[in-house]
Amino acid sequence: MLKLASATDPAWADRVLRELPEVLLDHAHCEKKAAGVAIRLIFQYPDHAFLMGPLAGLAREELAHFEEVLAWLERKGLEFRRQRPSAYAGQLRKIVRDKEPLRLLDLLLCCAVIEARSCERLGLLAAALGDEPLGRFYEGLRKAEARHHGLYVDLACQLAARDEVADRLQEITHHEAAILADARPLPRLHS
Repeated sequence: MLKLASATDPAWADRVLRELPEVLLDHAHCEKKAAGVAIRLIFQYPDHAFLMGPLAGLAREELAHFEEVLAWLERKGLEFRRQRPSAYAGQLRKIVRDKEPLRLLDLLLCCAVIEARSCERLGLLAAALGDEPLGRFYEGLRKAEARHHGLYVDLACQLAARDEVADRLQEITHHEAAILADARPLPRLHS
């Protein structure tokens, strides 16, 4: 189901788990940003009624995930704080076209790619952690990220024909794969 142009090396999970506090903090920030993106799209595109309900529900779910990750930080004796983000999302957005409705289409598909990568990497973390409570938590979130990926693709298909969406999604996933290939290895979900 995930439409990614590259796969993460399974050794990634072992590397980032050595810095679990930073990964948990990054994960909290990712959930917060995902909620913010959904809300921002609602405000930027109020005349696209088909976006309103799905994105409002998505924003609520992302905020619930944010709260759950905050609880994990607390359980581990860690504080939520500012963290320097990776350049991933900013680099990904460089492929977004300026002219509407292509801009909205690209924004939705970039969100779909981010959710797909999150799904893949949360699955790797869940497998690396096994049956530990945090591993089970990540496995549950992996399924949610897969749903979110599908939601963004479905919303994009309301703007353009499915073939056009598939072609553009392929272009964006190749762009995303190149970003990850050049990324500095940080203890982040998307680097």
